[in-house]
Amino acid sequence: MPASTSKSLRVAVLADSDTRWKWGALTANRIAPAESDIRLDGYLLRGRATPTARQLQEVGVRADSLREVTGVEFLRSLREAEYDIVVLALVGGAVQAMLHGLGHAWQDRTKRPVVVTGYVGVVYEKLADGLLLRHGADLVLANSRQDAERFTAVYEGVGADASSVTEVALPFLGGDAYAENDPYTVVFAAQPSVPESRKDRMYLLERLVKHARLHPDREVLLKLRSKPGEHTTHIEEQPYQKLAQRFDLPANFRLVYGHMGEVLDRTDLLVTISSTAALESLHRRIPTVLLTDLGVRESLGNHHFVGSGCLASWDQLDAGHKPSPDEEWVARQGVAADGAYETAFDAARTRIAELLDKGELPSLAPYYTPVTAPGYLPGILARHHLAPDGSPLPGAPAADTEPGPVRQIVRRAARGAYRHGVQRVAPVIRRMGEL
Repeated sequence: MPASTSKSLRVAVLADSDTRWKWGALTANRIAPAESDIRLDGYLLRGRATPTARQLQEVGVRADSLREVTGVEFLRSLREAEYDIVVLALVGGAVQAMLHGLGHAWQDRTKRPVVVTGYVGVVYEKLADGLLLRHGADLVLANSRQDAERFTAVYEGVGADASSVTEVALPFLGGDAYAENDPYTVVFAAQPSVPESRKDRMYLLERLVKHARLHPDREVLLKLRSKPGEHTTHIEEQPYQKLAQRFDLPANFRLVYGHMGEVLDRTDLLVTISSTAALESLHRRIPTVLLTDLGVRESLGNHHFVGSGCLASWDQLDAGHKPSPDEEWVARQGVAADGAYETAFDAARTRIAELLDKGELPSLAPYYTPVTAPGYLPGILARHHLAPDGSPLPGAPAADTEPGPVRQIVRRAARGAYRHGVQRVAPVIRRMGEL
């Protein structure tokens, strides 16, 4: 038998929520150079959004090892471990902190891993801020041609090196092409933070229930991200589970959880405000609608879909409207289902292979430094217990062992208290302030 030509690669993924773990782990497998055997070590950044075992199981991505860490613990591990690729699947501020922390941790090394970061979905707000916080990674992944152009323009506009911007696609697209189901199934993909207000959420729920009553032959599903008590990237002040208790729900209406891909397998019409699920749905040619009922606004994110041909209201859907996506718009979003997706990660694979072949790489060089952002950067680093030079601050939490039973109980209680404050106390205070 011919000898195997596969190369063994060690990849570390640091993620701060269930969705970012999904993006980071799947991205790691997509961008690894061809013919590579990957050992994937997962690190979950300790915080309010650290995923539960159920959420990790629902994501369905496996790792060779997986553990919860603080930022400083991660940096300590990376100082000693010999990784080839590091994927930072984090919010912008955490990415910036880790870039500076890794720069300090690797300052005495002649060889370092390739560092990759990006976005988990649609980039519809804080474009400049989020991008500059990610600057300094070897690859900043753009999920579409449109994003690649926008990212490059931002970096060049501030005089930063834009060569890191690399066009790819969302790593979790896939599944069978759309085929009509029996019964016809309408799915509303809920989002934790859009819209925020109780009034708007009640409106959407009322319209979804009304649609179920108007079409008793259809199955109407409310797809939820998390169960009560679980944490996501955003904490919901007004969870739909709680609001739904106020309704006499029709027999053809259900709340569902689970893997989005499996839900899409039985979807005939995907409805949402601005969820990344819309891109998954469009990739599979499933009829998809971005609601206009609450306006087309930057704060909602549905403005991103202007030109898609998928904007519509519940009144139109109740009357039988069927969306027809604009093919040119869809192609620019990296979700084309015509085979182009299979080559979407080739540029990233080639770029990483070239960097790995170099052996030695230059030091990480983020745009933000104590010179360019002296009033901004120190605060970002301090939130992750790092000094302005990227070194750990005195007293930074960096335990090398798993927390004991008492510490685990205290941590769960603290997270529960945080969620209680967001979901129950904060809305009451806000309503009192409006009196």
